[in-house]
Amino acid sequence: MDISTYTITDIQEGYRAGTLSVAEVVSAYVASAKKDNDDINAYLEFFDEYHADEIKCAQKRIDEGTAGSLTGIPFAIKDNILMQGRHASASSKILENYTASYSATVIKKLQEQDVIFIGRTNMDEFAMGSSTETSAYGPTKNPVDTERVPGGSSGGSAASVAMHSVPVALGSDTGGSIRQPASFCNCVGLTPTYGRVSRYGLMALSSSLDVIGPITKTVTDAETVFNVISGEDAMDSTTVKESDIAHVTPGVRRIGVPRDILNLDGVDEEVRDNFEASLKKLADAGYEIVDISLPLAQFALSIYYIIQPAEASSNLARYDGVRFGVRSEGDDIHGTYRASRTEGFGAEVKRRILLGTYVLSHGYYDAYYTKATKLRAKITLMLDESLLDVDVIATPTTPTVPFKFGEKSDDPMAMYMSDLFTVPANIAGLPAISVPSGVNEDGAPFGIQFIGPRYGENRLFTVGKDFESRV
Repeated sequence: MDISTYTITDIQEGYRAGTLSVAEVVSAYVASAKKDNDDINAYLEFFDEYHADEIKCAQKRIDEGTAGSLTGIPFAIKDNILMQGRHASASSKILENYTASYSATVIKKLQEQDVIFIGRTNMDEFAMGSSTETSAYGPTKNPVDTERVPGGSSGGSAASVAMHSVPVALGSDTGGSIRQPASFCNCVGLTPTYGRVSRYGLMALSSSLDVIGPITKTVTDAETVFNVISGEDAMDSTTVKESDIAHVTPGVRRIGVPRDILNLDGVDEEVRDNFEASLKKLADAGYEIVDISLPLAQFALSIYYIIQPAEASSNLARYDGVRFGVRSEGDDIHGTYRASRTEGFGAEVKRRILLGTYVLSHGYYDAYYTKATKLRAKITLMLDESLLDVDVIATPTTPTVPFKFGEKSDDPMAMYMSDLFTVPANIAGLPAISVPSGVNEDGAPFGIQFIGPRYGENRLFTVGKDFESRV
């Protein structure tokens, strides 16, 4: 069985035709995962003891003709998404012994479909990073080129798909953490509209930015997963009712290209060349390519690194060795807090907590955080208005191809630049998708990103499939 070519669609067709069984599919994927994981380090834990019962239930539904669109499909989940009774550490030492007391809504929805969970994947600690080098359990390698990073923070999820250990993995995206690693690992990554997928059961990093989405091999597979995990959730007040979602026509004819951010420093020439070649393919397919101006988009990254650390410093305050987290004793309660957080958190998490606390402090709140939220509103309005004139906006997914280990770990600003093109969608709460767009002469992958209007995932699927067929 050559699972390296299998998609969700292929597996489901095999189930319906009776040429594949759930047992043999799961067995093949688990064997592939375990064969390569010692080298790649995509998984922190495998869920072997669950598989027998899950396989039996899934196969029964298939045999009875009551299977859902994801029944019997192997899945990997990022280590910050809760599954009742399973460890969830957000790849941090401070939560190394935490066992989830409940399941995330997305997990419950997938369990209703009888998917098979293979294991939990490595990530940047508390989703802070762009390379999966900040994990307390070691970095994940890129299966495309093991000398290069897989991206982050959902690097383990992207690597699990790229190493053919699952056809789909769940990730979380705060500023590009699904799309950037998907691009680096030559996969498809979907970031839904903020509020389309419940965040209940996702360990919060930045509550106004976090989104859960799939990393897959094809756009069709991403659409299939999205249709299952999206929807209103009474446990998450930020989710939207289907009846409140304005209808967005799926047709795409005009693609907007923001030249002003394409020419910023830090964007590699080979990335620009690949993007221009991708635009030509779209133009040859009948799409109208329209230059647009997004003058405020250049400030999105700066805004992100004010809002995200501010919210993170607040969300991570609960991990103090008393309420949550590994406890390290001090001379008094303040000493215990200090020791627990010093030993439990890694350098990048500490850096962002300090930055977030600073911008929220008396005397700096108005100077930084208030200004950032005002500019965020203006960027959101700018993108919403631009998407009235064009159907989708296209950019490269990342300003560089996947970089090598250690190349940017000592330069936080260079690392943060990896999110240059992905952050604006999160700032505005808009849906975006990354689709593979080729490789360079060294085999390092490129990705193209499409940003759609609010609740316009159907447009992303339309243009994504069309582009995918021409690469």
